[in-house]
Amino acid sequence: MLHGLLRVRGFTQDDAHIFLREDQLVDEIGRILEFAFEVLKAFGFTDYELELSTRPEKFIGSPQAWEHAEEALRQALASRRLEYAVHEAEGAFYGPKIDIKIKDAIGRSWQCGTIQCDFALPERFDVTYAGEDGKPHRAVMIHRALLGSFERFFGMLIEHYAGALPVWLAPVQAAVIPLSDKFLEYARQVAGTLQRAGIRVHCDARSEKMQAKIRDAQLQQIPYMAVVGRREAEGGTVAVRHRRDGDLGAMGLEAFAQRVREENQSRKI
Repeated sequence: MLHGLLRVRGFTQDDAHIFLREDQLVDEIGRILEFAFEVLKAFGFTDYELELSTRPEKFIGSPQAWEHAEEALRQALASRRLEYAVHEAEGAFYGPKIDIKIKDAIGRSWQCGTIQCDFALPERFDVTYAGEDGKPHRAVMIHRALLGSFERFFGMLIEHYAGALPVWLAPVQAAVIPLSDKFLEYARQVAGTLQRAGIRVHCDARSEKMQAKIRDAQLQQIPYMAVVGRREAEGGTVAVRHRRDGDLGAMGLEAFAQRVREENQSRKI
């Protein structure tokens, strides 16, 4: 069943494969957890749940290897004093895993990143390393997905912010809106200047009333609107509106560009 970006026909994962020795598992899992939390925090997600899924009835690899991998996952969680739920016998047939479920602004839980041990692929591809004893030893592999499905993560971001993405995430950061067609040329000049300043900008050149253009930009949750008319064209300024704070008054073009640029660079949520 399809459901917008949250359940699609095909999806893309940021799945990395890390090959290592068994004695390296605890440290590496811990580093991946910290990496995952850092990434989620950057996008504004600070509330999440952790789940540990253990060996199912049908599995590959030795029970001893599974016990070692499960213990490594537990130790990595315990060393960081992280609370987690245990889902007995719900791991994949090729290894146990930690799942990260994030909560959005209204408390809904979404499956996100995964840290999963894999005994199948090292066996299938005969991945070995030379140990200190000079003999070959089978490597262990970790699947590391920080975001999970890109498509689902985009959907979660949109849901989390109710479409009002922070400036640094917004596809269009500023909409330039001419008061009428007479000021379209100046509006295009403003858009070009902002674009050269590194701002993602759209010039609304439709033959619509200014109020309709402002309403549409507001509905699209574009962070900033730069309205231009005769006064702005003569003074080289823009009349700035913010989607949340409303009218911010007139600003010089460079001052406005600097404001958006600084907010963009700060990664303010």
